[in-house]
Amino acid sequence: MRRFLLSTAAVIALTCGTSAQAQTKIELQRFFGACDADYGKVTEVSKAVGECGIITSLINKFEADNPDVDVNVTTVEWPGYDQLNAQLASGAAPDVVSMHYSAISDYQSRGLIDPVDEVLSAQGISPDSFTDAARGGVTKEGQMFGLPFDNWTMLFHVNLNLMKQAGLVNADGTPILPTSVDELIAQGKQFKEKTGKPYLVQILANETAAYARVLYTLLQQQNADFFADPTKITLNTPEAKSVVELMKKIKDEGLTTTGLDYAAAVTSFTNGDGGIAVNGTWLIGDFVAQSEKEGTALEGGYTVYPVPQLYPGRDSTYADGHSWVLPHKDRTPEQTEAIGKLFKFLAENDFQWARTGHLPAVKAVFDMQDFKSLPHRENIAKIAETGRSLPGAVQRQFAIQDIIGEEVGAAVNGDKTIDEALGSAESRINDLLANI
Repeated sequence: MRRFLLSTAAVIALTCGTSAQAQTKIELQRFFGACDADYGKVTEVSKAVGECGIITSLINKFEADNPDVDVNVTTVEWPGYDQLNAQLASGAAPDVVSMHYSAISDYQSRGLIDPVDEVLSAQGISPDSFTDAARGGVTKEGQMFGLPFDNWTMLFHVNLNLMKQAGLVNADGTPILPTSVDELIAQGKQFKEKTGKPYLVQILANETAAYARVLYTLLQQQNADFFADPTKITLNTPEAKSVVELMKKIKDEGLTTTGLDYAAAVTSFTNGDGGIAVNGTWLIGDFVAQSEKEGTALEGGYTVYPVPQLYPGRDSTYADGHSWVLPHKDRTPEQTEAIGKLFKFLAENDFQWARTGHLPAVKAVFDMQDFKSLPHRENIAKIAETGRSLPGAVQRQFAIQDIIGEEVGAAVNGDKTIDEALGSAESRINDLLANI
């Protein structure tokens, strides 16, 4: 009997010990690429480079610091919304999902994501701790529907080595960038003549987002209020025609790469195949790393600036951002608390994420000496003021982006006239918005 009692006590002790170590599991779904081979076990976040490396090591570090929480990560192809839609329809949505600010209205308006105000409040996170641009990106009808993570935009990534060869560098070593449409064309021709290479490296194959983002930026620079009514777009205008004419002229005169998808365009720039890559903030960290390696095309010769102001209306760049949202579903109190801990950790480590090149969502990061010391941040700091998104009430922004990319691409490639393309884009978008 004594032996039996001891055995029972041992079982009880083991059971209690197991319960104490039980983990709360949360399902996190994200884009930003897959890199487990390089970063699957890395917890030293400061050693990570690029979007995938940094977010992977951040989650690893969170789990190491919180052994009671198991974050099961699923990586989806960018942007991941088709998969999310199917999961929501089948009642199998993850707990946390990466989402662009521009997509939040689509899900919030249908009750498919939950507000995060109480989750943040429980962790002592105030909405005022975020920048206006970041907080505004996730706020709908007075509530926050995501943890803001950054603001991003398209930039001019510059190969200074080739720009020097083209005679397009100032005495202080900074690049000579265009201040008008005419200067852009003139500098593009000079670059091509001196280097034998295209001035711009652009993503023009299997791509719609790049066309749309450039169009938005150059329309904003002309003060074109193309979404004065968030339920209707106005695109068949002289301002839009001017932008598409510029895009087509750049291609027709051989001033840009052609036929490159996203991956090929990134590789092309790092290989020195063109002077200026028109691509996002998220590549700054990767390009800086390339510039610090001996024997690369960017060795000692990389810098980055906002897209120049080419029109006299105002200095403006289309900007968006990334957030973490909560699909509407039942969660245990333990899961909600675990998500809150994760959100607090990500907010507290927003500087690490800002090393990608994205602008911080947390105000305090801008005042950190570590942030100020990051390469080229002074060049792009003004985007915090000049970056502008589409009106928050505009729904189906990714679908709109696809339509614009298809139609503008058809015009640039000569498959449609510019008037036909803009008219078709306007009609298709307004039909889409009228039938939500």
